[in-house]
Amino acid sequence: MTRQPVLSLRGVNTHYGAAHILRDVDIEIYAGEMVCLLGGNASGKTTTLKTMLGYVKPSSGTVLFDGENVNEWSTAKRVGHGLTMVPENRRLFKRMTVRENLEIGAYLRQGESLDGDLDRVFEMFPRVKERLTQKAGTLSGGEQQMVAMGRALMARPKVLLMDEPSMGLAPVLVAQNFEIIERINQAGTTVFVVEQNASMALSIADRGYVLQTGRIVLNDTSQGLLANPQMRAAYLGDV
Repeated sequence: MTRQPVLSLRGVNTHYGAAHILRDVDIEIYAGEMVCLLGGNASGKTTTLKTMLGYVKPSSGTVLFDGENVNEWSTAKRVGHGLTMVPENRRLFKRMTVRENLEIGAYLRQGESLDGDLDRVFEMFPRVKERLTQKAGTLSGGEQQMVAMGRALMARPKVLLMDEPSMGLAPVLVAQNFEIIERINQAGTTVFVVEQNASMALSIADRGYVLQTGRIVLNDTSQGLLANPQMRAAYLGDV
C-alpha cells in the first residue's frame, strides 16, 4: 500500500496580482515527520504557509490535506480539521490575558471542556501556567513564543505549521525554542517549519526543502542537505 502524505502541495502556483510568487511547488509531508522549508527573504516561504492554510488560493495546482483537495476550503475549516499555524512574530492578542489567548486556540470547539488541552500546554510550558492572568503583551519574547505555540496546540493539530520560530529571539532562546518544537513532534504532532536559520532547523528536522525565488531547488534528508555543497555555500555560511 502506497504511503499517503498528510499534507502536500502539487504543482502549486500562486500570484499576488501580476506577481508570480510560487512556481510549480511540490511538497509532501508525512504523518509524524518534521519537515523544514528553508530560503532567504522574499523566496516565497510565508506564501507557502498561507497557501497551505488557505489565506492564499493557488492560481493552479492542488493543496491536499489527508488526501482531500482543500483548495476551496476556508481557513477555519482547515483549522477545524487539524491544520494550525504558529505565525511569525507570535501575533498574540497583547491586551488579553495568557489564558484568553490560549482559549482562542480552541475557539472552534466552543462548549467543550478545555481542561485536558490546557493541562497538555502546561506540561509542555510550565512557565505559561504561572503567567495565566498576565497580559500577553507584558511577557518576554520567549514567553510569548511559548504562548503562541500553546495556543496552536489548543486546536489539537494534526499538522503544526511554524513560520520563522527563531525570529526576534536571543540565541539561547532559539535553542530552547527548537528543543520544544522537537518535543512537540516527538509527542506525535506532524510539524512543518519555515525558517531562515538553516542549521538549527536541519538539526531537528527529518527532511527539508529549499525555496529560491518561488521554486523548490533542493529536496533531501536533513543530513543530505547539510552535506550538499550548494546548500552549504548559500545557506550555511561555508565558502
